[in-house]
Amino acid sequence: MNQKFNLLAAVVVTVLVLVAMSIFTVDQRQYALVFQLGEVKRVITEPGLNFKIPMIQNVRYFDRRILTLDNNEPERFITSEKKNVLVDSYIKWRIVDPKLYYISVGGDEARAKTRLNQTVNAGLREEFGKRTVHDVISGERERIMEDMRVKADADARKIGVQIVDVRLKRVELPSEVSEAVYRRMEAERKRVANELRSEGAAEAEKIRADADRQREVIIANAYRDAQKIKGEGDAQATAIYGQAFGQNPEFYAFYRSLEAYRGSFRNKSDVLVVEPNSDFFKYMKGTGRGNDKGK
Repeated sequence: MNQKFNLLAAVVVTVLVLVAMSIFTVDQRQYALVFQLGEVKRVITEPGLNFKIPMIQNVRYFDRRILTLDNNEPERFITSEKKNVLVDSYIKWRIVDPKLYYISVGGDEARAKTRLNQTVNAGLREEFGKRTVHDVISGERERIMEDMRVKADADARKIGVQIVDVRLKRVELPSEVSEAVYRRMEAERKRVANELRSEGAAEAEKIRADADRQREVIIANAYRDAQKIKGEGDAQATAIYGQAFGQNPEFYAFYRSLEAYRGSFRNKSDVLVVEPNSDFFKYMKGTGRGNDKGK
C-alpha cells in the first residue's frame, strides 16, 4: 500500500514538474523565440501564457521596447570645406523581427549596436562630406538627421531592427579651430560695431547741424517778428502822441517837461547845472503862456 502511494506521489510530482517546465509566459515588453535542438520553431510576439515541450524546447526572450544607442565620445567628421567637426549623436532603435535579429547577430545586443553604430557613422561621414560647416551646424541639420534615419533604417532592416530616430545632440568645431573662428568673429563684430558707431556719429552731427540751423531760423524769425511788432507799437505810440499833441500842444509840452523833470531829479542828491534862462526851466518860472508873452 505504501509502495503504491509512493509511486503515485512520484508520478504526480513528475507530472507537475513537466507541466511547470512546459509553461512559460511572455511579457508585453518582450518577444519570445522557441528553439528545438537549436532551431527556431516559433516566434511569439503577443504577451500571455504559452507552452513548450520540456527538455526538448527552450525559450529566449528579446526586448521589444525602443532602445538607445548613445556614444560616449563625439566622432570627428570632415565637411566639404575640409574642416573637422565634432559630432555627438544618438540612435533610437528597436527589434521588429526577432527571428531575423537572432539569425543575423545571434541575438547579441552588443553586436547589433556595433553594426548600427558603423552604419550611422558611415552615413554621417558621407552626409557631412557634402555640406559646409554652416549647413551641418544649423542650415540643414534637420534634413541630415532625417536622411540619415532613412538610410540607416534601410540597412538595419537586414538584421531585423528598425531605426526610430537619429539625433545630432551637438555639432561643434574642435578647440584648435574654435579659437581661430572666435577671434575672426570677434574682429568682424568689432568692425561692424565701429562702422555703426561712425554712422551714428555722422548721423548725430547731421541732426545737431539741422537743429542748429532750425534754431537760427527760429531765432531770426522771432527777432524779425519782434522787431515788426515793436515797430508797429512805436508807430502806434507815435500816432497817439501826435494825436495828443495835435489836440493840445501846450499840455503835451507841459507833460513832456514834467517827465523830463522827473527823470532828471530821481534822488534828492541829484544836481543839474544849467543856465537860468534855459528852456528847461520854462515851466518852473511861470506858466508857459506868460513866459511866451514876455519874450
